[in-house]
Amino acid sequence: MTGHAWPPADGAHTDVCVVGGGPAGLTLALLMLRSGARVTLVERSRSLDRAYRGEILQPGGQALLDALGVLEGARRRGCHEHDGFRLEERGRTLINGDYRRLPGPYNCLLSLPQQHLLTDLLERCRAHPRFTCLTGTKVNGLVEEGGVVRGVVCGGGADGLVVRADCVVGADGRYSTVRKLAGIPYDRIELFDQDVLWCKLTAPATRTVRIFRAGGNPVLAYTSFPDCVQLGWTLPHKGYQALAERGFAHVKERIRAAVPEYADTVDQQLNSFKDVSLLDVFAGSARRWARDGLLLIGDSAHTHSPIGAQGINLAIQDAVAAHPVLCEGLRRRDLSERFLDAVAARRRPETERATRVQVMQSRMMLSTGRVSAAVRPKAAMLVSRTPAYRSVLRRIAYGDQALRVRSDLFEEGEPATV
Repeated sequence: MTGHAWPPADGAHTDVCVVGGGPAGLTLALLMLRSGARVTLVERSRSLDRAYRGEILQPGGQALLDALGVLEGARRRGCHEHDGFRLEERGRTLINGDYRRLPGPYNCLLSLPQQHLLTDLLERCRAHPRFTCLTGTKVNGLVEEGGVVRGVVCGGGADGLVVRADCVVGADGRYSTVRKLAGIPYDRIELFDQDVLWCKLTAPATRTVRIFRAGGNPVLAYTSFPDCVQLGWTLPHKGYQALAERGFAHVKERIRAAVPEYADTVDQQLNSFKDVSLLDVFAGSARRWARDGLLLIGDSAHTHSPIGAQGINLAIQDAVAAHPVLCEGLRRRDLSERFLDAVAARRRPETERATRVQVMQSRMMLSTGRVSAAVRPKAAMLVSRTPAYRSVLRRIAYGDQALRVRSDLFEEGEPATV
């Protein structure tokens, strides 16, 4: 994985071209760099600031980032620990997921701003001389030879750039450009009855991620660094436009009614539609995760609901699973679809399991209607006391517990961590 001039000029060659500088892409980039590969990262945004993006790290994701040497530095930039999550209905706790009962040291939910995690990952990547970072750069084509992906085309006109690579990794999110350019079909699955309207408020910190049911639509609430709470107000799927047409005052009043604890804060701090952000909630899956010379990971390959805080953790796990496959593929000079399919074989069952759990959580915690209201309290308390629930909680917290960072593939004498 050495021997080429570096950094690459237009048309030069890299081992891995990662498209997308989110948690999946940057985690994989750092893993490959530490293993001696040359990596070019292409990211269309010039900023790492991702408002309203998932920032809750489950214990499994924390453990993997710690093994990579990233967690401590990201935490130092600012974070907030939560002891667990609760479902509360009219002041009554129906479900209490207490993470303090899990084995340490990662027995908490960690609210870590994505900007802090991505900044630490990117700084560590930049410590490697084999790394090239192209920010503010949009991919608009794939380089293909005989049906094999050989790189990406960035920009256009006089500013156009070709990055040739042994493998292109699409880590560019739920609306992946790489996936579309590769002609890989994607199935959007409408499994969830709610979308989420997010907002941030300055408010005192709490130690629990909570779902409020106070008579209005359910609301997800959690403390986010440095001194704010993120509220996710659920509303009927595809129902936002009709709601917005009634004006912001109406939307604001609905949010106030749904979360009385923050009603005064909502009244003072939410002033216009600019203060909220809509998340279209759906599940989705690429029918293939690979082509010859190309691999999809993270949201590019599978999309999830925000409930249960799974997206960022699954993305990190994808990167960790892809790392040894890419290292071996580069060594063998075999980055065929058949070889790269090992990643999907390992990860697809886990992502499908996560979706099934999210559907169960959504129906238990967020569903509305008279039958749901009557059944939920007894069902929630009954389910939360069963061994099956404890097993599901561990699965939510850890994901694939057999997955490990393959540090044995790291080169000796690599750059010191920052």
